[in-house]
Amino acid sequence: MFFDDRLATVLRQRVSSETGQRTQFRQLLDILGNRRRFEDDGRDHSLLAAAWLRMDALADVIPAQERARIVREPGWRLRSAELAAHLADFEPEVASAALTKAELAAEDWNALIPRLPIRARGFLRLRRDLPLDVEALLERLGIHDRGLPSPGDSAARRETESQAVAPGGERVESAPRTSYEPASNDTDPGRSEISALVERIARFKREREAAPQEHDPSPGLPLDLPDEDRPSQRPVAAFGFAADSAGRIEWAEPDIAPMVIGARLVRRKTLLGAAGGNGGEAGPLERAFARRQPISHAAAELSGAPAISGAWVVDARPRFTDDGVFAGYVGRFRRPVDAPQSPSPAAREADRIRQLLHELRTPITAVQGYAEVIQQQLFGPAPHEYRALAAAIAADAARILAGFAELDRLARLEGGTSEIARGQTDLAGAATRTVAQLAQVLGPRLSGIEFDPPADRPILVTLDPDETDALLWRLLATLGGGCAAGEMLTASLTPVFAEDARGGSGKPLGIARLTCELPAQLLAEEDIFAAEARPIGSAINTGLFGAGFSLRLARAEARAADGDLVRSDEEVVLTLPLLAEEAAEDRDETKAQDTPPEPREKAGGKLS
Repeated sequence: MFFDDRLATVLRQRVSSETGQRTQFRQLLDILGNRRRFEDDGRDHSLLAAAWLRMDALADVIPAQERARIVREPGWRLRSAELAAHLADFEPEVASAALTKAELAAEDWNALIPRLPIRARGFLRLRRDLPLDVEALLERLGIHDRGLPSPGDSAARRETESQAVAPGGERVESAPRTSYEPASNDTDPGRSEISALVERIARFKREREAAPQEHDPSPGLPLDLPDEDRPSQRPVAAFGFAADSAGRIEWAEPDIAPMVIGARLVRRKTLLGAAGGNGGEAGPLERAFARRQPISHAAAELSGAPAISGAWVVDARPRFTDDGVFAGYVGRFRRPVDAPQSPSPAAREADRIRQLLHELRTPITAVQGYAEVIQQQLFGPAPHEYRALAAAIAADAARILAGFAELDRLARLEGGTSEIARGQTDLAGAATRTVAQLAQVLGPRLSGIEFDPPADRPILVTLDPDETDALLWRLLATLGGGCAAGEMLTASLTPVFAEDARGGSGKPLGIARLTCELPAQLLAEEDIFAAEARPIGSAINTGLFGAGFSLRLARAEARAADGDLVRSDEEVVLTLPLLAEEAAEDRDETKAQDTPPEPREKAGGKLS
């Protein structure tokens, strides 16, 4: 090899996948760790600096456990003191793997050890193949064995060493320890030092976690803890138990035991009645206990501390002695879980419709997009005939998508999964504007809708302005679109008031009542909310699915706003709730108008 450009080739690679990152980390380890000194190779110092930076970047994305495993792989040699020093600055597992694998000369070790971090030097004491002068250097630096103490007697040994008793009976402080004594080596001598250390660490963690926690009976400080922080106040979700042959709980989990031991699974009177065949008051738990049968999903009640009081579900199995004598039950208490409320048939149907609409929207949206591409000539010129056809297709697709949106809105409103926006709107002003818009189209045919008396008085309702405009257009445009030539419909808008007698508050309640005559086209329909009539003429578009669907959607919107839309003989009536302040003012004004004036006394002293 005349030119060693392996490092430059590796650094030119830009990796993003996890496999590529691990592969590049292995390549850098192999190239950088295969030479004792980089200056002997004639490599560019900037290239080496880039390699160190790349290794640091890879260390940020590759977990420490993975990097330690890669370092321990037998397919490469670590003969570079610079790489060993660099890896020693990483996590303890990576530093341990690197210093265990390093194959350095004595002079390299003597130069490297003073540069190592303090925590990394201790890993070298696990090696038994270091030169004698390196061992002496470690002794001079105060690096001792990093073995862990035995978990069982560590606390006692620390207590004994911290306080020693002098011959005269006085306690004296012993000198502080610089390190732990090595743990007893109970491992196989054929095993490596690293595996022995890992095993001792795992054993130490297991024994520490398995050690029982001492319970301090003294009250905690501060004494004014809130109730929810006390163990007896925190709710318990489940606990195991064991009961004797009389049904009395004799064992429970340690945290729960003081609150439930001694409690009975079943009442003695009920148990005797169930055993005697009188099961009138006995439930599944009592009957199963009397027959020594397994208890499954049986309801039970516990009383006592707030943490355990309330309803429970019991699952238990009977236990017997070696002689076949019944010895009680062992099982588990758990809190009942509320079953998810099954959706109503209307909600299921609404969900099915929404899923169907979702599947239909995708192809129609695609067709609309391609039609707009052709009509706007985004990919090149197109004949005018094709552009006209594409424009018509895009318009039809838009109308279909609008119809799907109405279907989805109706399904959500009737299924109770959507709410209508609330606000404050002048219903009289919105209705007047809608009728004026319809008059511009229906006027030439001498048809339309007119208010009698005129709706010139503000009537505020609890509905968003946009929702109000959409509701009124859907209702009035459907009725006006069905008018034949010369057919005029009469409408009226009035507030209606009532008193709320609950609790004697006398709070005024009010609704806005919009009444409009039905056109002759809809009078013959038995159910106007299922009518398939279309508007007379194409100037007014009330929806894709006909008058019945539009009225049904308007009814759903009105009901979502705490109102309603119903048919009354030859009229259709829309009701919407008034604002509370508006209801109070209108009620007072109506009473003032209906009250006759007070009689006045004339000059002669007579009453008129």
